[in-house]
Amino acid sequence: VMYVLAPPFVKRPQAEREALRPHGQRRRSFLRTRREQPPSTAATTSKGGLQVTSEQRDEQFHFLVFTDIFGNRTHGAVMQCYRPILVHSTAYNDTYSFCVISKYPYFNVLKDCLSCLLTHLRTSCLSDMERRVREFAAKLSLVPIPPHGLHLMFTLCPLTIVLPSREDKDHPAVDLDLHLPFLCFRPQKLLQVISCLLQEQRVVLFSADWARLTLVAESLLLFLQPMSWQQPYVPVLARGMLDFLMAPTAFLMGCHVSHFEEVATETDDLILINIDNGITVVHKSTSRDINCIYLLTANFSQTRQMIWRQSIHFDLSWCCHASCTDINEQRRQRREWQYNLNHDIQRTALELIVNVFRDVSSHLNYEHRVFNSEEFLKSREPTEQPFYKKVLETHIFHSFLKDRLNRKMDNYARMEQSIHSEMKYVRKIFKPFFFSYFPVSLSFHCVQSYYSELIQQLGKAIFSVQNENPFYLARYYYLRGFINTLCSRRLDALSDFQNLNKTDTVIFPNQLVTWIVDSLHQDERQQADKRPELKRLILRKPLVPPDDHVKKFKLPKEHMHQDEFVRCVQECGIVKDLATINRLFDALSDGPSKQVHPFLFKNFYTLWKETETEAQDVNLPPEVIDHLDNNESVFKVSSCVRTSHGVGKIAMTQKRLFLLTEGRPVYLEIAKFRDIQAVKTASASFLLLRIPSLHIHTSSRPEVFEANLKTETELWNLVVREMWAGRKMADQHKDPQYMSQALTNVLLMHAVTGCLQTQRPITAASKLAYFDKIKHEVPMSVSETTSETLKHKINPSLDLAEPQTVHVLLYTPGQLKCSDSTGGMNPKLWVALSGGKVVIFDAATWCKLQDSIQVGNCMLGLVQDQVWIGSQDSVIYIIDTHSMSCNKQLTEHRHEVTGLMVDTRDQHNSQESYSCSCDGTILQWDLCRLKVKQQIFLKCNRLLSIQIHDDAVWCCKYTLSPVCSNLKLFSSLFSPCEYLSVWAGCADSGELCLWYTNNHLLHPSKRIILPSSSGVTCMIRVKGQIWVGCCGWSSVGGQCHGQLRSQVLVVDPQSHTVTKELQAHSDSIQTLCSAEDRYVLSGSARRDGRIAIWKVE
Repeated sequence: VMYVLAPPFVKRPQAEREALRPHGQRRRSFLRTRREQPPSTAATTSKGGLQVTSEQRDEQFHFLVFTDIFGNRTHGAVMQCYRPILVHSTAYNDTYSFCVISKYPYFNVLKDCLSCLLTHLRTSCLSDMERRVREFAAKLSLVPIPPHGLHLMFTLCPLTIVLPSREDKDHPAVDLDLHLPFLCFRPQKLLQVISCLLQEQRVVLFSADWARLTLVAESLLLFLQPMSWQQPYVPVLARGMLDFLMAPTAFLMGCHVSHFEEVATETDDLILINIDNGITVVHKSTSRDINCIYLLTANFSQTRQMIWRQSIHFDLSWCCHASCTDINEQRRQRREWQYNLNHDIQRTALELIVNVFRDVSSHLNYEHRVFNSEEFLKSREPTEQPFYKKVLETHIFHSFLKDRLNRKMDNYARMEQSIHSEMKYVRKIFKPFFFSYFPVSLSFHCVQSYYSELIQQLGKAIFSVQNENPFYLARYYYLRGFINTLCSRRLDALSDFQNLNKTDTVIFPNQLVTWIVDSLHQDERQQADKRPELKRLILRKPLVPPDDHVKKFKLPKEHMHQDEFVRCVQECGIVKDLATINRLFDALSDGPSKQVHPFLFKNFYTLWKETETEAQDVNLPPEVIDHLDNNESVFKVSSCVRTSHGVGKIAMTQKRLFLLTEGRPVYLEIAKFRDIQAVKTASASFLLLRIPSLHIHTSSRPEVFEANLKTETELWNLVVREMWAGRKMADQHKDPQYMSQALTNVLLMHAVTGCLQTQRPITAASKLAYFDKIKHEVPMSVSETTSETLKHKINPSLDLAEPQTVHVLLYTPGQLKCSDSTGGMNPKLWVALSGGKVVIFDAATWCKLQDSIQVGNCMLGLVQDQVWIGSQDSVIYIIDTHSMSCNKQLTEHRHEVTGLMVDTRDQHNSQESYSCSCDGTILQWDLCRLKVKQQIFLKCNRLLSIQIHDDAVWCCKYTLSPVCSNLKLFSSLFSPCEYLSVWAGCADSGELCLWYTNNHLLHPSKRIILPSSSGVTCMIRVKGQIWVGCCGWSSVGGQCHGQLRSQVLVVDPQSHTVTKELQAHSDSIQTLCSAEDRYVLSGSARRDGRIAIWKVE
């Protein structure tokens, strides 16, 4: 090595370095020169060592990848060139190599940069080489790494070079030709190589071209995304390092093809791949496993033939175009073609990975971070299982599981979501940003002037997109903050990074900001404390690292108490509901110790899985299937018994009972569950015996259905009664979740009776008959008014262990300008639950669109295709309705955000909104720039909400006044008499208070007493009616006597009377929401946790 250059390449003057030296530390450029050797024969970074030849050769390039002991990779591009020397009157060519090393895989960019350096070296003398290399390195160091989503363009004479950005923060930059493996391998062979890497085999690449080794290896690893290779990776292995191929661990290495025979002779368990001729040599013991991927992707090569035929050849694609007379234009065309091709190849590779692992998510338990690998393997075909058994044990798959359990929203998750919801996968297109030309002189002051010019250039770019494109606005803020950091303008840099909260938090540089804050001088810290936005940035809490542990489910081996039993049942995915698990524990536990034996649980788990499999494997004739609905399945079938309809088997679906006659199966309907009137057990006489039988009375036919079920009678009696009670509850309360819960209870009964053969199984199973038990305690019917007004119920906590409080509901209409990837033109329902979770439903089908978003619990509504959500951590989170992601934050509040309001007086130009926090702070926002226009401070104990009415902001605060305490203001409206009025509800009494704004406002103008109410919780105005959410206490007697219940009251604002009393929740109503004045939605506290949808007349 003749010399090594490391940053900083541009130094401050000595006096400034002494003044700015932090804590006595000193950084300097590292320059090491081998002076003991003549410059003409200096050893260089050459792949073949010192080379002196009489042949004239062209310059050559190859690429290296270095990995440190922590697994961090750096990437290098090496240019090998030749210079003539004269030795004893004989001309020779001496070899020199130049290696540029970067933390990022910019292979083509580094190759272009070295090519530009080559043009200068050809015209310079040997003594001038060091200066040229210094200038070259200094210029490269002036180019920052762009944030994802913005390419950088710079000029390094004679070429204009584009530095590509990453597609997203979790994906590496792609700066190589991904179609190279398709030129080397047929699709079948390429699939075989990918299969080897997924199983972490010991793979060795061979080629006569050193550059080809690294480029092909990097392309193969990109094909595995989002899988990340965790094993040793050395794409270029020197001759003296061939013993590395004897390592016992998995690896991916590459070496010269001249060593192919030697390696093949010495080893017998390596996967040898010759890139030059596309041949793979596989040991017999592993050939079956790597070929298994063909079975998983049978149609892969057929649907993607275009990749290795026409589209991968640039000349074929551009043969009809005119020839370019400008080299930079020609490079632009090639770059654009390569970008499009790389995108298609990456998408194809991602489709392959998604198809191979698409069922993994259905075997994950996110709450307990458990992967049920045994059940996943059982779901695979027998011919596929050897492949998956090896893959599941690899480090690459373990890292993949961590990302899935962390709900990482990467390209894999987006594509999987688009497949499940039939949404369109949107391609991202980025534009480049051109950097100024490099300064002529690379002295410190010239470089600082160059940075100042860049800051001005970025300032103009920020101004040009200020109100148009927040995506690029965030990228320009990022770059300006980075340049300000290089200029030691730390406060300006922090201000730019603070603006990322309002534009795109995804690219926020947490580590860099932490470093800047730690390096602030005392005077800078004092200035920052005077600026509220910087003070909050400095005092922000460090990010909590995600939980990365992954657990594979294993059956218990010891007796389980109730807590252990709950965890085990939730981990194995039998059921999540905590109340149901507790009833299951009571059914399975025995003795005073209240424990479940591990052998008993194993039998129960096996029977449960067999029940699921049997339900999926029931084969019904087509003529029988025609009588069932599309979403109807058979879940339980009896043995062949004698019935009043003939001999056959009784089958149960989630909707009905029917008989499959013996011999040629014929469908005979017994009863729909909603038509059942009575279920009884009896005994039928046969000779001298009394055979237990089941009698079912229905409203659809006068005769009684009788079935001699013998030993199955008691179990079927429990099953039918539970399904009947669940159907009655579901129909009366318009809540299909009751029926789903009843079906789960029935399947649990079946498994419990199967594993408790000698321990009175019916007694144990009866503990799971929840709906049959409570039908006498909870009113099975509701009032006629409630039944007519109630349209539907949904459960936003369906995937959670316990119901959660519905804090806020928000309906967004279907006129959103959303792409197909976010559910088309359908309206949406946004639900804020306890703990800051936000769940989104399609308001056309009431189906959940995606997993919950973790933000806050105080929603504003739709503001320019965005949803604002206030939180207890004083942050206002902004969700983009296009991407369904939270990438903006407003951090101006200092306490819990309690209210949000948009000024809707101008329907066509709503550009202002208001927010308030519990400390009495009210902020007025400019919606275009997301900046505070005005601040108002209200002295109070706690500010609850705000409303805009008649050019005034009405504030509702907690007060200790005896006149009207605990008022909560929810809505302002016009009175029927054309007088302006404001309505408020009392939280500690069932009263509505009304003020006429043209009268004295100290005392309410009128009070309205609400029946059977102990307090008002929420209130909205819909179609000239006042809908009020109230809480009270039940007096129905039995199990529910004295429990909290709630009701929705509809008040006529003209007569001030209650026109409707609606009851649908068993806990206090927390929020009301209007859906285009057609429906009113009410959400309740956690004991109920449901959302009721009411029709508005």
